Amino acid sequence: MLNVEVIRENPELVKTKIAQKNKKPQLVDDFLAVDKQWREIATKIDAMRFEQRKLGEQKKIEEAKELKEEIKKLEEQHIVLESERMKLLYQIPNLQFDDVPVGKDEDENIVIRKWGEPIKFDFTPKDHMELGEALDIIDTKKASEVAGARYNYLKGEAALLEFAIINYVFSVLTSKDVITSIAQSVSPDLSVGTFVPVVPPVMIRSDVYVRMARLNIGVDDEDKFYMPKDDLYLIGSAEHTLGTLHMDETIEESSLPIRYVGFSSAFRREAGSYGKDTRGILRVHQFDKIEMETFCTPESSVEEQNFLVAIQEHLMQGLKLPHQVVSVCTGDMGGPDARQIDIETWMPGQDKYRETHSADLNTDYQSRRLNTKLRREDGKTELVHMNDATAFAIGRIIIAILENYQQADGSVLIPEVLQKYTGFVKIEARK
Repeated sequence: MLNVEVIRENPELVKTKIAQKNKKPQLVDDFLAVDKQWREIATKIDAMRFEQRKLGEQKKIEEAKELKEEIKKLEEQHIVLESERMKLLYQIPNLQFDDVPVGKDEDENIVIRKWGEPIKFDFTPKDHMELGEALDIIDTKKASEVAGARYNYLKGEAALLEFAIINYVFSVLTSKDVITSIAQSVSPDLSVGTFVPVVPPVMIRSDVYVRMARLNIGVDDEDKFYMPKDDLYLIGSAEHTLGTLHMDETIEESSLPIRYVGFSSAFRREAGSYGKDTRGILRVHQFDKIEMETFCTPESSVEEQNFLVAIQEHLMQGLKLPHQVVSVCTGDMGGPDARQIDIETWMPGQDKYRETHSADLNTDYQSRRLNTKLRREDGKTELVHMNDATAFAIGRIIIAILENYQQADGSVLIPEVLQKYTGFVKIEARK
């Protein structure tokens, strides 16, 4: 959440910024109105408590009791206002940096750079489902019978390809030499610390999800899978339970940055996407992802995001998949983001680039709710900055590999960097 003082002192700036994120500026006025009442009652309660203590000291018991009842009523009003105040505050998104392009939707995102050229086939390329079904490695028909629409089985070589991708990512992110090389390409002052591998929980308590700034109950929860009996949500990404690893903790400055790479399944209802990308495994309810989450000092968070994007590009170039790096505009970026960079990968089956990666710089928007702080060398404490970024959304990268590496005979070559993990160099139709 935003620092309340920023909203109180710069309401017009906040209104302008959130309007650019397609949020209603009225949220600011509504919050400030409730906040004013909340503060006035808090001041009144403090004054009445002081008076109550004086009456007690003066042995005016009956008057003190009457005042206590008045205080109790005000405290009840204060609790109601606090709940309303926080609900409004949680709806106000992070303020984007000035270098973020202003735009209404994804059509106004800006391409920063491109790598590789879309492949020109001397045959008509197939999409990933034509390939997957012909090779008997993707099955959505049986999955729909078992679990419903937007689920799939990965079979045979596709399943082994997933584990090869996982091994590839973890080998890169835990390699001191590779991380040092990537970090120094971004900045000579950037930390060269490697990533700690994590397999995180795929369920999260509702109150913790709210603190992670990835859930607004009753506002943006329609895309989440919820189990009311247990008050647990299925996560939509590993970063939802990676970012909470240091909730209510104070980290020594000398320990920063802390970097994690986590693998998990993720779950989304895909609400609002009815009829969109229904074919294949691009947009499904259950999918696997490898996510990066980092905690750093405020002064290093921009370079840390650039570093995460550099890692994404290194991984993509290793697979030799054509892609473009995109600066996401205000209207298309996430609520907690101050700056968002995406990578879009060329998909021959669709004849266009599709989003496969995001890198989100969240500043202290999440850490303020999570109460995650750093202690400076002089003993002073402040909020850490947090970044998260996709290493690979595995289903989407499998799509890209199948479509970009397909051959005229219907087989699919395996990217060279993955071959030592798959144990085979080509996927061919089973005889």
